[in-house]
Amino acid sequence: MAERKFQDLTIKNNFMFGAVMAEPKNCKGVIELVLGIEVDYVEVSREKSMVYHPEYKGVRLDVYAKDENNTRYNIEMQVAQKPALGKRSRYYQSQMDMELLLTGNEYKELPNSYVIFICDFDPFGKRKYRYTFQSKYKEDQEVDLEDGRCCVFLSTHGKNENEVPRELVNFLKFVKANQEESQKDFQDHFVKQIQDSIRWIKSSREMEERFMIFEEMMKDEREAGRREGMIEGEQAKARNTALNMHQKGYPDEAIAEVLEVDVETVQEWISELESATK
Repeated sequence: MAERKFQDLTIKNNFMFGAVMAEPKNCKGVIELVLGIEVDYVEVSREKSMVYHPEYKGVRLDVYAKDENNTRYNIEMQVAQKPALGKRSRYYQSQMDMELLLTGNEYKELPNSYVIFICDFDPFGKRKYRYTFQSKYKEDQEVDLEDGRCCVFLSTHGKNENEVPRELVNFLKFVKANQEESQKDFQDHFVKQIQDSIRWIKSSREMEERFMIFEEMMKDEREAGRREGMIEGEQAKARNTALNMHQKGYPDEAIAEVLEVDVETVQEWISELESATK
């Protein structure tokens, strides 16, 4: 079953996207395609990739890279609409800045940074293939803040083909395609390069094993989150029960016995809840 699932992956899958983008020529190609610029080379930060460190506890599903000018790039595949994508981009850029500042860089030395979301939906509902955001002076759009930050959202649901490069449209149509459609000839050199990379990844037993480890880790994370949510829910229920019993005149010792906790915990809960309701 795991083997069949692995063979069915498309670039929209987080593992496959990370594996494809771990190849510098693919990452470089995406950056040039999205931003319409040329870079000499791209260095992908492998130590931050789930593909290379399956034991890493904080699961990263995005790609972090830099080029010859030390410009930083954070690229992420988004299959489902998530809340606050704008603030998520703000967090990513602040993380890149903080990492550099902690290594001794001064503010003036901070490089340009780009956050790129490749979305299999329309994040802003304007039916555009590309949305680019930079800091501008509100009263005069010709004045740039020059903070070096840029955030780009790509959408596979765009309709403005005449406003963006044909190569970008081809790539986004490839991203949108299902497993069967993604194997067709898109008449595009870069898409073919990505298709070849995916075929190589699927032929690698090592990559399949990494995918299986990745899936297990994601399953464990989801289960841990579910258990944590249940525990938090049970604690909230116990707290409310303690307050209700306290308000009805039950002694703290009796409440502790019913809820199977110590008296100090009951007193702490009651104090917190009474303070919150004042």
